[in-house]
Amino acid sequence: MLFDKFSARSLQLANRMVMAPMTRNRATTAHMPDALMATYYGQRATAGLILTEGTAPSPNGLGYPRIPGLYDRAQVDAWKAVTASVHTPGGKIFVQLMHCGRVGHVANLPAGAEVLGPGTVVCPGEMYTDSLGMQPHSAPRAMTEADIAHAVQEHATSAKLALEAGFDGVELHGANGYLIEQFLNPLVNLRTDGHGGNIEGRNRLALEIARAAVTAIGRDRVGMRLSPYGVFNGTGEFPDVRAQYIALANSLSQLGLLYIHLVDHSSMGAPPVPADFKLELRAAFDGLFILSGGFDRLSAEQALLDQRGDLIAFGRPFLANPDLVARMREDAPLNAPDMATFYLPGAKGYTDYPALTV
Repeated sequence: MLFDKFSARSLQLANRMVMAPMTRNRATTAHMPDALMATYYGQRATAGLILTEGTAPSPNGLGYPRIPGLYDRAQVDAWKAVTASVHTPGGKIFVQLMHCGRVGHVANLPAGAEVLGPGTVVCPGEMYTDSLGMQPHSAPRAMTEADIAHAVQEHATSAKLALEAGFDGVELHGANGYLIEQFLNPLVNLRTDGHGGNIEGRNRLALEIARAAVTAIGRDRVGMRLSPYGVFNGTGEFPDVRAQYIALANSLSQLGLLYIHLVDHSSMGAPPVPADFKLELRAAFDGLFILSGGFDRLSAEQALLDQRGDLIAFGRPFLANPDLVARMREDAPLNAPDMATFYLPGAKGYTDYPALTV
């Protein structure tokens, strides 16, 4: 099943393998995608669906050094080379829209941009900057209702620009402690207004952004990534996590979202997402379900056979193996990822992983 063609709604995929979004920090210092990025994604175009690295829908959303943006005309034009590199050999590609929220440092932001969040609590830990090295995260400014409305509109505008750039759709990043999850998680969201305080309030921003994106480009081109039980960037489990995410899945289903992409980082040491909860979440959502988290060929095939998901996402295996589909199909050995080069500029550890010799 993993290598079979798959069709559903707007998707006609060569196989059920998804390249997961992975931050690589190879954009220019001006947050523009470049020719090296086009090569990287083009090398991996045999994936059924590619999800790009997190891409900021606004200057305020950038957070990290050398991550790409998608909020102005120059970026649209630059992304066209990336989408063409994937489409020419027959691949499909969605851009992941990631607003970092409070996960950022002012040294990484362009002039006039600022670090924002649901409140003023600083994200724990440190953030790399090209100019100052490792630094504590900058203190965020608490978003007003006007700020929230503006961020929602920024996602909608970026979704429209994504189609202009040639993307097949967008994934809204509601995981890993970035802006959407900052509002979802009560360990971070301490608000008592309409965007906090209870399940409905905490889910509100995610649904507002999803609704705006669906209105902008159509429900068949919008998915969302979620990480219940995640522990990145100051998030973590909370008492009504199940009830909240089931409610969210139901609401996203009513909006007609194309897919939910579920994150389970237990293979990297995070707490596992309980298996029964995954099934509950899948049952609550009337759309495609993408599973991710430490899969190999056998476990991916079994998950599909058990109907636990429709598509399977692979992260680091695609990072180190541009021809992962062929390698898995042939049970060939996989290249090991070079972790030392994950976030450094340049081709090393990015576009120089060897492919199978014919």
